[in-house]
Amino acid sequence: MVRIAVIGAGLMGADHAKIVAEELPGASLQVVCDMDEVRARKVADAHGAADVASNPEAVIARADVDAVIVASPDFTHAPLSLACINAGKKVLCEKPLSQSSAECLSIMQAEQEVGQKFVQLGFMRRYDQSYVEMKEAIENGTLGRALMMHNFHRNMETPASDFTGAMAITNSAPHEFDVVRHVLGTEYAWISAFQPKRSDRRVAPVFMVLETVDGQLVNIEINNNAAYGYDVRAELVGEQASISMSHVAYTHLERALGVHTGYDADWRTRYFDAYRRQNRAFLRFVDTDVFPEIASSCWDGYAAAVAAEAGVTALASGRKQLVTMISKPEFYA
Repeated sequence: MVRIAVIGAGLMGADHAKIVAEELPGASLQVVCDMDEVRARKVADAHGAADVASNPEAVIARADVDAVIVASPDFTHAPLSLACINAGKKVLCEKPLSQSSAECLSIMQAEQEVGQKFVQLGFMRRYDQSYVEMKEAIENGTLGRALMMHNFHRNMETPASDFTGAMAITNSAPHEFDVVRHVLGTEYAWISAFQPKRSDRRVAPVFMVLETVDGQLVNIEINNNAAYGYDVRAELVGEQASISMSHVAYTHLERALGVHTGYDADWRTRYFDAYRRQNRAFLRFVDTDVFPEIASSCWDGYAAAVAAEAGVTALASGRKQLVTMISKPEFYA
């Protein structure tokens, strides 16, 4: 039985605790850790955790913890991932690894010095069936050569009143940065970023255009104040066909001369199955030491951070920016 500690007892941490407790045969929820021990206890009691704690570094070092899921605030991801590497324990770290590409490089260096991968990143969209089928459509030749990919990512409203366009790029867009790279099997060369003008003080959508090193075009809309619900869609256009993501809705209501289709308030229901697949892959990683074939590594975290940094610069400057990355280490090939 793999004993897993979940660090962070917010929305994401609670969902991970639920998946470990209910959806992962062969795993047990050993510890729920949060700075707010009352919140940790609430999640632990709900999902039958053996213990609660408030010190994440101490939890990582515990002899009765075999693996770790990090779902604490973004700024803790890199240092806690490094602590897991130093402790020799596999970690499923929620995105981002870091918003700093330089910090991502330091985590990559730590893994390479040990000579073994320890960090699986929580870019769970790679496990969503829609993106799985898009990637298959390229690989089996259905689409022919991929030419363009259209993406939008809409939330009901920003999580904070001081949310900015730059934060939309660094906080929301990394999911798109990663899954587009994964589906197309390529890297980015250039990025441009734009914002329309809203009639109020809310942050306006960010619209990005990326050019890949293989000459494909990608557009990404991040709209954090879409008002109507959580909505993520994509279309992949090839020379011979196109494939698009269907809105996930189990029912529609026909009433009063109209048809109504509901939207989720956030991402958790939409991507629950993807999270479950991802976490099962993580458990196999812990059991076998074989890094999951489609999972995101520290390299992918670095690539997303570089794209976001270039996007922020492009938005501020109004000019297209080069996406400059180091050569991919053989360790991550």
